[in-house]
Amino acid sequence: MVASLYSKESEKKDICIFLEHRGAGLAPVSLELLSKGRELASHAGWTLTGLLLGYQVAGAASEAFDYGADRVILIDNPKLELFTVDAYTHVAYQIIDVYRPGIFLLGATMDGRDLAGRLAVRLRTGLNADCTGLQLDVEEGRLVCEVSGFGGGILALIEMEKHRPQMATVRPGVFLPSKMSAVKSGQLIRPEIEIPDEIIRTRVVERVIGEGVDLTQAPVLVAGGRGVEGNFEMLNDLAQLLDGDYGATRPPVDDGFVERERQIGQTGVVCRPNLVIVCGISGAFHFVVGIQEAETIIAINSDRDAPIFEYADYCIVGDVHEIIPLLIKALREDRVAERPA
Repeated sequence: MVASLYSKESEKKDICIFLEHRGAGLAPVSLELLSKGRELASHAGWTLTGLLLGYQVAGAASEAFDYGADRVILIDNPKLELFTVDAYTHVAYQIIDVYRPGIFLLGATMDGRDLAGRLAVRLRTGLNADCTGLQLDVEEGRLVCEVSGFGGGILALIEMEKHRPQMATVRPGVFLPSKMSAVKSGQLIRPEIEIPDEIIRTRVVERVIGEGVDLTQAPVLVAGGRGVEGNFEMLNDLAQLLDGDYGATRPPVDDGFVERERQIGQTGVVCRPNLVIVCGISGAFHFVVGIQEAETIIAINSDRDAPIFEYADYCIVGDVHEIIPLLIKALREDRVAERPA
């Protein structure tokens, strides 16, 4: 087995988070990772570091301190204004080589996955991808990553015994972002790193940001499974009336009724809505993990013995094709009644 860039014996007791930013602020997944990182670092007596790459993004460093970072390493360079895997890998590799964190975490986003794979090869270390849980063995200093496989049918706990840094990407929505209760400040480090033009082999000629779907930010979710029989227009109508969005389990996605970005669960997205209405879903564990942190769960299923009822706050035994239209009708009538004459 090839040795990593540095060993367990030379690592620093530090958890480093790759901080993605959107404009002047940090991306939600970075806030989630900082919050979880703060929890793990405090428990183990480690430090928590944020790695912030970009151009004119120094303001995002203070936000990282608000969410628990002890220090932020900021590389501010015009060549980092837009993400390119060549430039970002070049800089991140040098920072990791100097500071040698025991753990390096990234969001399982398009940019995070791109950077993580390239960095893992460069650092000659392993990478646990798309994790849904993290633990830290304090005695061994070993990161325990929860990863699902085979369509969610297997839940594996994976560790790196010798290779460093211990790298993982974590799905957005898995952890709850939490600001520090007291005002927190930290150390801002601004090393100078040269980025030669010749190493950047891609050129961004146009950047278009689509609206897309982000179920992790929806306050209300209406989720459908096989029992909906492909009628997601009905679920969308209900979601719109509740100022929310709709999602699905894997089978309707595989059957082409719903786009992949709306898939909820271990092989999709993990959400924390205020309210989720689960329609025609039996309640397999690999789906439930995607909604179990919701404040309120309402389940509708014609099978009174469906496992989903074990997780629901309110259980309705009945046909979703009868119940949902009645609920939509009632909500529309209620809105009409509220309008001024």
